[in-house]
Amino acid sequence: MSGIEISVLLDKSKELDQLRKEQEEVHQEINKIHKKLQSTLEASDAILIKLRQLYCQAKELSENEVSASNALMSQLDALLQSGLSAAQRKKIEVSEQKKKRMKSDSDIARFPPTASMRSQLEHAANLKGEQVAARVSSDDAEKDEWFIVKVINFDKDTKEFEVFDEEPGDDEESAQRKYKLPMSHIIPFPKKNDPSSAPDFPPGRHVLAVYPGTTALYKATVVNSHRKRKSDDYLLEFDDDEEDGSLPQRNVHFYKVVPLPDGHRQ
Repeated sequence: MSGIEISVLLDKSKELDQLRKEQEEVHQEINKIHKKLQSTLEASDAILIKLRQLYCQAKELSENEVSASNALMSQLDALLQSGLSAAQRKKIEVSEQKKKRMKSDSDIARFPPTASMRSQLEHAANLKGEQVAARVSSDDAEKDEWFIVKVINFDKDTKEFEVFDEEPGDDEESAQRKYKLPMSHIIPFPKKNDPSSAPDFPPGRHVLAVYPGTTALYKATVVNSHRKRKSDDYLLEFDDDEEDGSLPQRNVHFYKVVPLPDGHRQ
């Protein structure tokens, strides 16, 4: 570990300290205006403009702090890695991979964080009668297959969903096919009548979405950056959807788009 590396590290930490001091000053100014507004219950255009400028400044400083923190962590990781043997680095990599697999396989990972396991199970039980995204393929399958299914029941003891595919296919054998699936194979859709329940996916984000005209979900990339309302459609490009040498952009309702699961195989 050289003196130059330590010097760069200290400079970046000083930058981080300065950003935090500037943020504190801006927050104090914002609080002063808030107190003034609470006491007068009136606000001139000048005060509102000033308050907006302070919020913009606070946002910029916060973003700069995130960038500086990330740069500092990268430098620390590089310094730590440089002092480790190849065997030690490999051990760390394997450990990180195991953590990612544990996260992916967690039975409650696809449900919103709540206060307790009990509330997680209650949330799952409330999906009875709802349509959800379900991975119906086995763990050892070559690729993941996701379809829209309807929840028949949820067993809190086994933590398993009983679901059926409403439109599985034309053959008699597959009609109304039922599945028993763990919680990790289920992703609830946003509520059609509650756009606020839909995640706000930025352009470039990979998602799992229902391909138009089907009940199957495939990996796609968010294209549009102008969704003014949460109820607006997403403009997506589906993987392996090439037409005439390019990927067509397709509109998909917000309530048919969910986060891409970790480790998705396609």
